[in-house]
Amino acid sequence: VQLQASGGGLVQAGGSLRLSCTASGRTFSSYAVGWFRQAPGKEREFVCHINSSGGSTAHADSVKGRFTISRDNAKNTVYLQMNSLKPEDTAVYYCAARSLTYGSTWASRYDYWGQGTLVTVSS
Repeated sequence: VQLQASGGGLVQAGGSLRLSCTASGRTFSSYAVGWFRQAPGKEREFVCHINSSGGSTAHADSVKGRFTISRDNAKNTVYLQMNSLKPEDTAVYYCAARSLTYGSTWASRYDYWGQGTLVTVSS
């Protein structure tokens, strides 16, 4: 499966963005998907994941209550709605898929990665 992340950009603190991760190739609805981010000079970190059906999600404590992951399997797309953005959310955001129905917080457990989309939050 091939993943294409989009929707990044420059936004002021307190603003919102919606990222999309669109898949092509195999049946996307059988894959769990995660979002990760990497800020300059920092390790890649888990943001959230969603199971294959969309019925189960998990979010990192740092984004809980502000970010929401969802998916539309008919469109082969996973979304990351980001609200109340903070400067510390600035990073390249990556979507990843794994050929299991449930997600993981570990980046190494994902088989496929998108190219990343840059989110910059100004103060």
